[in-house]
Amino acid sequence: MRLRLIPVVLLIALLSLTAGCRSGEANKNEIRIGYQKFGVLSILKARGTLEKRFESQGIRVKWIQFPAGPQLLEALHAGSIDIGETGNTPPIFAQAAGTPLVYIGAGKPRPEGEAIVVHDDSPIHDIRQLKGKKVALNKGSNVHYLLLKALEKAGLSYSDIRPVYLPPADAKAAFIRKSVDAWVIWDPYFADAQTDLNVRILTDAKGYTSNRSYYFSSKDFAQGNPDKIQILLDELQKSAEWFNQNPDQTAKLLAKQIGMDFKPVDIAIRRAKYGIEPISPDVVQDQQQIARAFYETGLIPKSIQVRDVIWSPK
Repeated sequence: MRLRLIPVVLLIALLSLTAGCRSGEANKNEIRIGYQKFGVLSILKARGTLEKRFESQGIRVKWIQFPAGPQLLEALHAGSIDIGETGNTPPIFAQAAGTPLVYIGAGKPRPEGEAIVVHDDSPIHDIRQLKGKKVALNKGSNVHYLLLKALEKAGLSYSDIRPVYLPPADAKAAFIRKSVDAWVIWDPYFADAQTDLNVRILTDAKGYTSNRSYYFSSKDFAQGNPDKIQILLDELQKSAEWFNQNPDQTAKLLAKQIGMDFKPVDIAIRRAKYGIEPISPDVVQDQQQIARAFYETGLIPKSIQVRDVIWSPK
């Protein structure tokens, strides 16, 4: 009986090995990109220019949407995507958690694109009045740092509020029900709240944080595919320039792609200019300040050095 099983076992092993090889070959011919509802990556997807650049090389682009940066970087950690874009805070949490990421590019500052809002009829008119209140936010997202710095400037600590960690759709529902007192949110959800809900802005990110977008790759992908990353960055810059020069077309494209009304998308697009920049020493310093603040507050478990995860093309 055992002798009869040997060929079956060998066949299973051979099939597994062959499948693994086929999977490896498929990965070489595919780039998996994680994106969110808003940003230059979304416009790049809508325009389809990256696919055209890679078509001659026989490389397929696979797009995977995420509700926020933390979820996107969790997928990078799990090996489910190769490249992604988030705000400034998610990579700090991800690096502290051991995610094998590298920064490959940065967006221009957009402090107008995130804010702390309350209902228009709320008795809260000042950040100091958030003491003891429930504040909704996506944990580890770009707005997490805005909230931390706004509280600090108001003389409050993070422990003075009652954070309620929710992704944007759930946070909006909780805000509408008034089961939270304030909401810290970013575009296009911020613009959507301005047009769909009666909100009052306590503050945006001006004077608190740059609110840059960052572009990432897994370390393995970056090491093995520098040419592909350069093509991606080139197409991102072209899309950013097109983005700035054609706001009406951009808003129409993006609204259709993400399933959101034109008006909030148009508002979000016109708030700021877009572009792709290299990871300069100043950018690294900005990120290091965020990392230090989160470590000192106990929001990340260890101190990290952002300079350790900066990609350098060779």
